[in-house]
Amino acid sequence: MSIIEAIILGIIQGLTEFIPISSTAHLTIAGHLMGLIDPDSPEKWTAFIAIIQLGTLVAVLFYFRTDLYRIPKSFLSENLVKRTPYKEQSYESRMGWLIIIGTIPIVMVGLILKDFIEGSFTKELNVIAGSLIGLAVILAAAEKLSKRTKDMKAIAIKDAIIIGIAQCIALIPGSSRSGTTITAGLFMGLNRETAARFSFLLSIPAILASGLLSVYQALVYIDGSDAINLIVATVFSGISGYYAIDFLINFLKKHSTFVFIYYRIALGIIIYVALMYFSN
Repeated sequence: MSIIEAIILGIIQGLTEFIPISSTAHLTIAGHLMGLIDPDSPEKWTAFIAIIQLGTLVAVLFYFRTDLYRIPKSFLSENLVKRTPYKEQSYESRMGWLIIIGTIPIVMVGLILKDFIEGSFTKELNVIAGSLIGLAVILAAAEKLSKRTKDMKAIAIKDAIIIGIAQCIALIPGSSRSGTTITAGLFMGLNRETAARFSFLLSIPAILASGLLSVYQALVYIDGSDAINLIVATVFSGISGYYAIDFLINFLKKHSTFVFIYYRIALGIIIYVALMYFSN
């Protein structure tokens, strides 16, 4: 992998992690086109992707730095220092509970399906194409059926559980973490901006755990020659990720997600056509 390839992959990771078009899909496509994915050692590519996600983690931490100061402070104060009933807790403290509750499903499923996630199935382009199109259809249904009346303060425990379960679907390549969680949020009646904001906050524990675990595990697959490329890709994923968050939140204040729906369907069809063409 060259420095230029690392920069390109970092930018792709950052832009597509938070926009509901699937970072895994775009990175895998780019990896195949660049000839960087070794079918005999898919774990190395999985480790690379998980590590450069730490750049997007820094992006979301910085973007929501005010929230991430207030939420833990209020949560600790109202649950440990002064025990306050949940219904009487502040918005920030309740948000802490919602993030914890919403994270439980992905932790459980991620541990159970760890070997599956790292295997070759998650690199198959036909699976990615199907997921791109499948979630696009579901997201379109959510757009049509959602009441979009709830803001951040109206999110309930039930909403967090459903959105947390939806985050597990993102383990299927091509689904998109933000895509599945925003879709679930819309089905639960959240407005578009709120669905995106909660999606991003909920992503923090999952990205952190995945990235740190992969850094530890990647030592087996990553050698010294990969270090510079990993650092470069991670830095560029953080920069592009920050602007992707800001873009999407502001975009969804005035627009629907249909532009991403159409893009997902088009990309899925292109992948299927390309696979058919090259298989003949």
